[in-house]
Amino acid sequence: MSGHEHRIPRSIDYIELKVTDLEVAQQFYGSAFGWSFTPYGPEYAGFRTSAEADGEEAGGLALAEQVTRGGPFVLLFSDDLEATVAAVRAAGGEIVDGPYEFPGGRRFHFLDPSGNELGVWAAA
Repeated sequence: MSGHEHRIPRSIDYIELKVTDLEVAQQFYGSAFGWSFTPYGPEYAGFRTSAEADGEEAGGLALAEQVTRGGPFVLLFSDDLEATVAAVRAAGGEIVDGPYEFPGGRRFHFLDPSGNELGVWAAA
């Protein structure tokens, strides 16, 4: 994680997503969310979200034989939920829940090409 310097005590520092195809995952997250990647070999790539485009990595994609749903749930923020739904679909993701209203606004859940379930929310 050479591009990572956050180190803020008691905060989420870095997120790793298991993926079954590193190239397909990079294409999906790059297309749907504008993430950029730093390759660290054939089984790992660090990623920067649009907020960290010129700075630190937010996490990484790690190659795995299979992915199972469950565990901590990652939510991404969007300022245009409908456009993000369209971008996820166009990039090859599957919408599995929503969009729906919740007390903080609206959100939806999707599966990436490896089967990871993530969510996206937008303010009301």
